Amino acid sequence: MHEMAITQSLVDAVCEHAAGRTVHSVTIAVGTLCAVVPDAMRFCFELATEGTVAAGARLEIEQVPGRAVCRSCGAESTLIDLILLCPCGSADLEVISGRELRIRSMEVSELCAQPADAATTPRQ
Repeated sequence: MHEMAITQSLVDAVCEHAAGRTVHSVTIAVGTLCAVVPDAMRFCFELATEGTVAAGARLEIEQVPGRAVCRSCGAESTLIDLILLCPCGSADLEVISGRELRIRSMEVSELCAQPADAATTPRQ
C-alpha cells in the first residue's frame, strides 16, 4: 500500500510547516489519475499523525478529475481511469489535470505567548 508512504510524507510536511502549532485540519487535492485510494489515505493519515502536532486532525480530500486534450482532434475530455483514450479513438493525449497531489491548506492553532511576568508572579 503506497498510500502509507505518501501520507507519511504529507504528515511530515504538515508538521514541519506547523512549526509547533497544533494542526486541526488539512485539505489536500488528489487527482483521480494518481492511483491513490482516498479511504486508504484517510486511514493512513490517522496512523501517521499519532504522537505529532497533527494528532486528531481532520483530513479533507478534494478529488481533481482527470482531463486531457487530444493532439489529433483537439477535443478536451474527462478521463475516468488510466486508459488514456479520446472519444475519437486516438491515444495521443496530453493530460492537463488529474495527476496532482498537493496540500491545499491547513488549519493550525495560534501560539500563545506566556505573559512577560509569568515567571516572576508568585503563586497563591
